[in-house]
Amino acid sequence: MGIRWGVIAVALFVGGIGVGYAAKPLDPLAYRAQAKEDAARALLRQATIQAGEGSWERIAVGRVYYLGGMKGEGQAIFDQVLANQDEASDLLRVARVYLEAGEWPRAKPLFDKAIALEPKQEKWLAEVGAHYLIHGDRATAETLFERSFRIESELWATVSAAGAYLGVKPQE
Repeated sequence: MGIRWGVIAVALFVGGIGVGYAAKPLDPLAYRAQAKEDAARALLRQATIQAGEGSWERIAVGRVYYLGGMKGEGQAIFDQVLANQDEASDLLRVARVYLEAGEWPRAKPLFDKAIALEPKQEKWLAEVGAHYLIHGDRATAETLFERSFRIESELWATVSAAGAYLGVKPQE
């Protein structure tokens, strides 16, 4: 029994070294006093490593690329994340980036697909409805609000709907 605990202790120690190595701080010379774009690229390379295989994490990295003017790099990450699965939350996150970039025509089909995959997410229904209303489609918006409120009359869904009538985008 003592040997088993010894093996476990060594495995934990070695694993800890691996985690410590992976979490090694980025060399400040990679971004300090660099041109802004070069500094951002260095940090985004590190963030990509840190994101690993996490879809939400990779979308966050892609968002910075996309909104920071490096759309090709961001789009490549989005395409990679969305290529192998239909996770509604991933679709929603990428749609939000497109919306943030002012690209409603690109966001809309992803929002629609997300709520088709998760038709009982009352907050999502209200959020997507709010975006429809803000972009001029009141009939679709109100249909989505009604679907949301039939599932549950929930604060965040109600606030999203109310805000949309005043031109206030939903809070994520």
